[in-house]
Amino acid sequence: MGQKVNPIGFRTGVMIGWKSRWYASKKEFSSLLIEDFRIRRFLKGKYRQAGIPKIEIERTRDEVKVVVFSARPGIIIGRKGQEVERLQEELQQLIGRRVNIKIEEVQRPEIQAQLVAEDIADQLSRRSSFRRTMKKTVETTMEAGAKGIKIQLAGRLGGSEMARREKQISGAMPLSTLRAKIDYGFTEAKTAQGHIGVQVWVNQGVYEGEDDGADAEEGQAQKKPKRTYKR
Repeated sequence: MGQKVNPIGFRTGVMIGWKSRWYASKKEFSSLLIEDFRIRRFLKGKYRQAGIPKIEIERTRDEVKVVVFSARPGIIIGRKGQEVERLQEELQQLIGRRVNIKIEEVQRPEIQAQLVAEDIADQLSRRSSFRRTMKKTVETTMEAGAKGIKIQLAGRLGGSEMARREKQISGAMPLSTLRAKIDYGFTEAKTAQGHIGVQVWVNQGVYEGEDDGADAEEGQAQKKPKRTYKR
């Protein structure tokens, strides 16, 4: 099961929250879902150099709150926040709603799976050797503090006529363990021979949360008293 399920989707609602947090009726749901897709596509396309691993969207009755996580937030913010104001106006014109943008810095971009995948794709697009790229990326990610990493490339690797898959694993990768903080990233490298799919799994450790042992004990059903038999 672990190799077929998206690790983020597998843990959403159990260990991690949703990236889009809003409620809508059946009539509005599809249009708002497309709006979220357009916002993410616009930001990722315009600020690819800023290193954006994820974008969270919250909706209220009055406005749309967009939280952008970036490895290089200075590119998005600009001098004295002028770029943010311009971006806010562009998004408001794009979706026709009031938008509130918040920028958050990613602390360790080396262990963010999406950023690692995009870095590999950029190197492959510049005709770098895929084996050397995979090996170097694995070493860099493990040195940055990751517990494990798995990289899988699929396509016409090295310009070969037949497409194939190559993968490299280092460290622990417990995909079926819900408490394991597995980050997943996917992108495509555009090469002269065609597109190469890049998949990256990064084991960032264990989710650190409050221990719910006491609550679990309180919530347990009362045990039936043991039967006493008269002699």
